[in-house]
Amino acid sequence: MPKDLRLRDLPSFVRTTDPDDIMFNFFIHETTAMSQASAVIINTFDELDAPLLDAMSKFLPPIYTVGPLHLTVRNNVPEDSPLLGIGSNLWKEHDEPLRWLDDQPPRSVVYVNFGSITVMSNEHLLEFAWGLANSGYTFLWNVRPDLVKGHDNAVLPPEFSAATEGRSMLSTWCPQEKVLEHEAVGVFLTHSGWNSSLEGICGGVPMVCWPFFTEQQTNCRYKCTEWGIGMEIGEEVTRAEVEAILREAMEGEKGREMRRRALKLQESAVASARHDGRSMRNVDRLIHEVLLA
Repeated sequence: MPKDLRLRDLPSFVRTTDPDDIMFNFFIHETTAMSQASAVIINTFDELDAPLLDAMSKFLPPIYTVGPLHLTVRNNVPEDSPLLGIGSNLWKEHDEPLRWLDDQPPRSVVYVNFGSITVMSNEHLLEFAWGLANSGYTFLWNVRPDLVKGHDNAVLPPEFSAATEGRSMLSTWCPQEKVLEHEAVGVFLTHSGWNSSLEGICGGVPMVCWPFFTEQQTNCRYKCTEWGIGMEIGEEVTRAEVEAILREAMEGEKGREMRRRALKLQESAVASARHDGRSMRNVDRLIHEVLLA
């Protein structure tokens, strides 16, 4: 991993001071078990994680990269296969956001989604809300009912709705892969989970990251420093910071460079997931070298 990695960039279960932490002990167990496996399968693609894969290959069984998995499946499974109906969403998807995006200009929309289980305080919710409102950009925001910790229903004030009328859409959940591949989306404001990170890369979309826990801090660090496709919002988010970072990501010089790099990674991801791409060849190798051996 990068030599300048900060303590706060490590996964939260590594930084824990609790020896009984469930996630910490789970990963200790799984890491030990890896050495006894016939193979290790990872949802990534070689061009994205080459240095890490090289390092891991020195002490792990054979590694097979098969990602981005959602693209590998989509590109290589027949259209009538029930496998296409298998997904990782914990919430029901709504298609209205896609139809709404169809009416928006290219790269004009900020897409906001903090994942399936990430929660925040009501104060943080309001800071994000007013940062989005003050930025002046059109936005699509997945606001889960349980997004605010300790509440059954996340509620935004009527003043916010009035300030963003005509340039916002709120949804509980949407088909994120399709949203991020839509030409109207200019920036992805995300919690920086791995599935969302890969889907953002596959859409060629720059990301503004607010990592919450588990591996999200590490993903954020890679996007901001190693891959150059992201910017980070501080843990104690403020509306002024949200507004400023969104403006830079959408229209600034750094934002343009982030998009250039994101589109380059997108090309590699799409190539890897093709029928004759490296990830699909790895799937074939996995079948013949491990499963049928």
